[in-house]
Amino acid sequence: MQPQRPGATGPSDEVSLEPSKGWHVTHSFYTFDRGRVAMLDAAELAEGMRQFAAVLDPAGPQAPRRLQAWIVPGHKADFGIVAMDPGPLVVDDVHQRLLSGPLGKALVPTYSFVGLTEVSEYVPTVEQYAKRLVEEGEVADSPTYKAKVQGYAAREDGMRKARIEPDLPPWPNACFYPMNKKREVGENWFALPFEERSRLMAEHGRTGMSFGGRVSQLITVSVGLDDWEWGVTLWARRPDFLKEIVYTMRFDEASARYAEFGPFYTGYVATAAEIMAHCRISGPRG
Repeated sequence: MQPQRPGATGPSDEVSLEPSKGWHVTHSFYTFDRGRVAMLDAAELAEGMRQFAAVLDPAGPQAPRRLQAWIVPGHKADFGIVAMDPGPLVVDDVHQRLLSGPLGKALVPTYSFVGLTEVSEYVPTVEQYAKRLVEEGEVADSPTYKAKVQGYAAREDGMRKARIEPDLPPWPNACFYPMNKKREVGENWFALPFEERSRLMAEHGRTGMSFGGRVSQLITVSVGLDDWEWGVTLWARRPDFLKEIVYTMRFDEASARYAEFGPFYTGYVATAAEIMAHCRISGPRG
């Protein structure tokens, strides 16, 4: 059986930088050049800190729809930001404003990843969900079957909206990593029939749902937009939950056989003031 390709949409008269559905998303990571920070006089440093805080204020007048900053441990970065908005230039404006301020000369971008929010083709419709229940052993039209189908139908719209216009969870621990699906002989994800890919992703999804209330996940698609095909962002109530979900999901066939992973960036949600204090940017100057 040949793999099923997603259906192409017809031509649209509308020309726009905004996607037809969803938002642009950029993850950006930076380090402070301490030598350059030390070269700033007191006035430059004070103004730089003020502008830095203004840029990273999620309630600021120029902020994108969603904006969050992280303290990043280790050598890969000092801090990172996640920005989301329908407009790509609104998202990129965060990066440009950081670099154009007085602290910009002391900022070194270390990594970035761009993508779009999406509703995966593997998220089932109500009809597909009902069919899957029967395949998994539920009796069609039984009370349990009806309750599950009705429950799914009631939350489907909200579930899809949460994927394309996501809210940021109120949890302090986060991580980001890019990933691909393999295209190797014998392990080519894109050569699998849609039904098989859907089965594998359903298993993967069940594993993820077992972490409900502990971990929240955002998948962004970057096919044609960046070097990796997808970006995965996780938020957790506790840092060990990040380890647990990634480890557990590695045993799913979709990951064990078909996934390739890029660099991991761990973060702890922070304000601009907390980032500057943690990185020892504030302090007396002559």
